[in-house]
Amino acid sequence: MRRRFCILVALLSPALVSAGPADDGRWYAGAYSFSDERGGFHILSVSGIGTKTDPIEITEEFYSASPVTLVIRAAGPARQGAPAEGTIHLRIVAHNESGAAWIEFEFELQEIRGKPSDFYDGLSFDQTNPNPDFIRSSRFARFETQFESFDRLRFTDGYVDPRTSASFGFFVTDVTPVGEFYLVQDPRIPST
Repeated sequence: MRRRFCILVALLSPALVSAGPADDGRWYAGAYSFSDERGGFHILSVSGIGTKTDPIEITEEFYSASPVTLVIRAAGPARQGAPAEGTIHLRIVAHNESGAAWIEFEFELQEIRGKPSDFYDGLSFDQTNPNPDFIRSSRFARFETQFESFDRLRFTDGYVDPRTSASFGFFVTDVTPVGEFYLVQDPRIPST
């Protein structure tokens, strides 16, 4: 019996714990892959399947207080229990290694890199049925969503000191799914 249990744990452990990026440099979870290929930050781990109870959690390390871009790609069929392509609960854990305190943190969706998402592309922070229960942060007390003429989610009323971290949870919908989209992450520092 003990031997069967050990074999079962060994078989299931890759599905439960992020083992690292694949040979293509991407991290896979749910129906998506995630990449830090645009630079400025580094993905440390990815886990989860993308549901409300098991969001895809992406742990990242930020080296500056400049905007960075997470590349998200459809990666084929979702694992059992994962939502279909087009919906995803995300949890970002951002480690501040920038040397400066962050006083805000903003996320922006882009279907075309460098061009803000608009109402007509179908990509949003659940624009058609926004649920504030899906939006949260461990370090910021407030958030605001901006749906036009772009899709942005800004967290305020808090801070993240250097060498500490903050988590952010939110829901992304893409009602006209594309093979690749972008999440721009922008830690904000006090202006001088």
